[in-house]
Amino acid sequence: MTSPELPILVTCGLPYANGPCHIGHLRTYVPADIYVRGLKKLGKDPIFICGSDSHGTPIVVNAEERGTTPTELVTRYHDHFDDVFRRMGVEFDYFGNTEDPSNHIRTQSIVRTLMDEGHVYPQEIRLAYCSSCDRFLPDRYVEGTCPYCKSPARGDECDQGCGRHLEPGEIEEPVCKVCGSEAEYRTQKHYFFRLSAFSDFLIGYLEGLGGTSNARNYALEWVKQELKDWCITRNLDWGVKFPGSEDLVVYVWVDAPIGYISFTEEWARRANGDWERYWRKPSRIVHFIGGDIVYHHCIFWPAMLKGAGYTLPSAVVASGMLKIDNKTFSKSRGYVVWVIDDYLEKGLHPDLLRYYLASYTSHTKELNFSWSVFGEKVNGELVGALGNFVNRAVTFTTKNFDRSVPDGDIDPEVTTKIEATLVEVKEALAEYEFKKMVDGAMSLADYGNTYFQSNEPWKLAKSDRARCGAVLRNCLLIAKALAIVLQPVMPEKMESAWRQLGLPGTAAEALFEDGLVAIEAGRKLGAPEHIFSKMDESMVSDLDEIFRARIAAIEEKKGKKKGEEKMSTITFEEFKRLDIRIGEVLTAERIKGSDKLLRLIVDIGSEERQIVAGIAMTHSPEDLVGRRIVVLANLEPAKLFGVESQGMLLAADLDDSAVLLGPEKAVPQGTRIR
Repeated sequence: MTSPELPILVTCGLPYANGPCHIGHLRTYVPADIYVRGLKKLGKDPIFICGSDSHGTPIVVNAEERGTTPTELVTRYHDHFDDVFRRMGVEFDYFGNTEDPSNHIRTQSIVRTLMDEGHVYPQEIRLAYCSSCDRFLPDRYVEGTCPYCKSPARGDECDQGCGRHLEPGEIEEPVCKVCGSEAEYRTQKHYFFRLSAFSDFLIGYLEGLGGTSNARNYALEWVKQELKDWCITRNLDWGVKFPGSEDLVVYVWVDAPIGYISFTEEWARRANGDWERYWRKPSRIVHFIGGDIVYHHCIFWPAMLKGAGYTLPSAVVASGMLKIDNKTFSKSRGYVVWVIDDYLEKGLHPDLLRYYLASYTSHTKELNFSWSVFGEKVNGELVGALGNFVNRAVTFTTKNFDRSVPDGDIDPEVTTKIEATLVEVKEALAEYEFKKMVDGAMSLADYGNTYFQSNEPWKLAKSDRARCGAVLRNCLLIAKALAIVLQPVMPEKMESAWRQLGLPGTAAEALFEDGLVAIEAGRKLGAPEHIFSKMDESMVSDLDEIFRARIAAIEEKKGKKKGEEKMSTITFEEFKRLDIRIGEVLTAERIKGSDKLLRLIVDIGSEERQIVAGIAMTHSPEDLVGRRIVVLANLEPAKLFGVESQGMLLAADLDDSAVLLGPEKAVPQGTRIR
């Protein structure tokens, strides 16, 4: 007797209700939707849950700057994301809001349980206090200096330096972001989650965690270092009130993931389901997230669930980074594509972008978006290969067999090719490799075009009508298999193909195995039409021009601002104090736990220096070895991520990329720059 299958719950990291949707968001939501649709084609019955992350200081700050309330701001962007997801074919079973009463209730219940179990405790801590504003400053209301790398930082993260998460009270030289006054440190009682006690549990849990290796390995590196207890309260009015302390709210990274549970509860109320079947009993929970929130989902979240007695996630699937036109994604610099303004409102079909996001690269690798590549993929792959094959098969059958599927045997070679494609697609789905899934399908489309071309049905129609009918019936079977396999990726476009094939029901209802079932002879086909339309060069050029005009406008604005600023000066004697030398990189390696930092050993002539540089996002270690660089050698040593840096390499800041400086021609290591 076989045991019943575990229920499946799939979630996506919650979009922050603080600004509009860009394609960086879709890097998570579209693959998750593809995965859920693929599970259904395997005969599974998953539920798909998401919602708006509606709390935290940034929302309060943004609302104040706009002269509105957090409630109004959150409602606006909650509705915005709900609309975008529907238009992009991302079909959640429930899309909730962490501000909903059910999430307040569930969060407070879990926090009380953690307190009762001894996992949460009070502690007096130092917090930045602004005398002018007469209040303690939440993390995003304070700026200062990172205590680890000495870079400018905000209260919760060293966003301009080492990227390290900062606990309340850690930031040095605090300044109130609201009024600009220097802040002082005062003590106040806050509450901490005893994260350090979960270290052994987390190591064992993470070693068996499914999903993508980038999430699992990154989290393991952190856990194997020292885990600190986690402050889970903040000085805000907006948020979930901490039980027993009306002047404090829980930290947003406590109540946001609990939204997965409360949203499941809301789904269960509407669908007459059982939320405890997913969160209190054995189940398969799969989280799709961006690569920047691995720490929260693989360390904080499972520790909280373990402490409160809830079901642990089975898999965490983390996407790779995003570039726009080969530049680091940056809203402030204009390297962004807004889903509504730049895409949907330009009349582009959602399925084209879904295809691009799934097919460009492995889910865990860096994805680059550019309008020129977008146009090439649409015209070459969708129009030229997939659309061309389906249209040829349907149109030729319509003209020569009165819109009826002809009789004829199915070629064993065709069956073998479809079977191999289905195996590849199912393996890719299990591995969360959506590019592999699409590549398998497009290989079948290429095979279909070759099969059609090599059998020359236009000749057989005159010389051997029976053979012509058999060839076309095989082509229609390939087209059916393609519609089924690619429906999770392009749901609306594949329904068009399904209708043209005259098939009953919908492509969404068909299982993968139905791709091996030939269309019965005599079935009437639908009216043939082109599934995809070619993108004119002028259209691609116009879209690219809009993108570049935005960047130019931002750069012009920044240039004017810089021109208005008075540049400070130094004396020649001050300049002479700088010991700037030519160095040669001997070794380079990444620093565990950091996405930004590299550890370099540099020969500066008189000695070898260890230098930590924040260039890991733009330079690979192997490309740096042997390179001549410029080093500030007499900078006071500083520790970054626990690694001492004994100098600084010099680089120009260009489009969020570090352009390393170097000598015009070969000069010895240690040569002074004057």
